[in-house]
Amino acid sequence: MSVEDDNYDYLFKVVLIGDSGVGKSNLLSRFARNSFNLESKTTIGVEFATKTVEIDGKLIKAQIWDTAGQERYRAITSAYYRGAVGALLVYDISKQNTLDSCERWLRELREFSNESVSVMLVGNKLDLRHFRAIPTEVALKFAEKNHLAFIETSALDSTNVNEAFTEILTHIYKSVASRHVNVNYDSGPKADLTKPKKDDKKCCPVN
Repeated sequence: MSVEDDNYDYLFKVVLIGDSGVGKSNLLSRFARNSFNLESKTTIGVEFATKTVEIDGKLIKAQIWDTAGQERYRAITSAYYRGAVGALLVYDISKQNTLDSCERWLRELREFSNESVSVMLVGNKLDLRHFRAIPTEVALKFAEKNHLAFIETSALDSTNVNEAFTEILTHIYKSVASRHVNVNYDSGPKADLTKPKKDDKKCCPVN
């Protein structure tokens, strides 16, 4: 359930990581705006969008960050990950090398982010199932080995996109709520993260 974007109880920063071309930008636009661009071009630098959803009666504002998967943009890595409490690690089910790269992306995430970050492995482009190069069982085994949640999606036809984001946000919310964490907003590239409600604001744990 979407609600007004400026009214929320918690703010969670979630990053999209994975190789260039796996569909991160379209996952973001499908979730945030319910749109898909067949001619989507490679992200240059960093983009983000927000969407507020309701979980267990609380309003959760998700700030979803998307970055270029190319090596030349690695200089922005630490700022990109700073403050993230969740990550969708995305690969393309039709390209084996994109799953192979997930080991490196996961190492980088864990190096630069909070150790308690929630991570979901996302096999995108399920609409290309007839060209599948990565069996679901193989990806699931990788996810289990690395203690990740797992789902397959299609940004093109919306399959499981809302479910993926809702599941990761729910996991973050339950984790944060159980710890009653107080946080600050040092989250790298600046955005308006501090707009208060009438009462106090709770948010995600950051470094």
